[in-house]
Amino acid sequence: MTSRDAEGQSFSGTAAVVLVSGGLDSATTLAIARDRGHRCHALSFEYGQRHAVELSAARRVCESLGVAGHRVLALPIGGLGHSALTDRSIAVPESPGTGIPATYVPARNTVFLACALAFAETIDAGHIYIGVNAVDYSGYPDCRPEFVRAFERLANLATRAAVEGRRMQVHAPLVDLGKDEIVRRGTALGVDYALTVSCYQPDDAGRACGRCDSCRLRREGFAKAGIPDPTPYAAA
Repeated sequence: MTSRDAEGQSFSGTAAVVLVSGGLDSATTLAIARDRGHRCHALSFEYGQRHAVELSAARRVCESLGVAGHRVLALPIGGLGHSALTDRSIAVPESPGTGIPATYVPARNTVFLACALAFAETIDAGHIYIGVNAVDYSGYPDCRPEFVRAFERLANLATRAAVEGRRMQVHAPLVDLGKDEIVRRGTALGVDYALTVSCYQPDDAGRACGRCDSCRLRREGFAKAGIPDPTPYAAA
């Protein structure tokens, strides 16, 4: 099972689909996939999120790290509502809470992985990478190792490739890492985190709010890693 990937795996020359949101975690995941020798095909989504700056960040990250191609799919699941990331009438939480937060987008990672799976079949890729993290995560049910394992089982039941003997592997290389470990790993692989946007509510210039849960985890990660935080923050 590949949801807890060991260090040092090599997949030289093999194609992989990598989900790239423009944030810290997905940038690190792309760098890991590239370091393992994959031909990386990046996939991002315009899904009705609050801001477009994360897609600009995704493009910058892909250009910086080098990919075989980068597709942005329009996927208007945000129209279903019920998430602070897609519905401006719902406030983004600015203090830690309990339970599943308002920033959870219903079934988002399931839908994203399904699209990645379809894309992987079209390019004969046997690998999908997703930057979910179950250590410093915000309570999202679709960031857990169990979810990744379950989706890999589905992928190997539901595809022509698998039926014909070409198994699909779903990699979540960050799933067991703390944010500081992710920052150190990405820095060692040459990720320029100044290009990334993690904030749930950045301004139009891409400056982070510094108050949301994602900003808090990111800032704590850089501090614990002992690496300067390159994040531009909006004036208080």
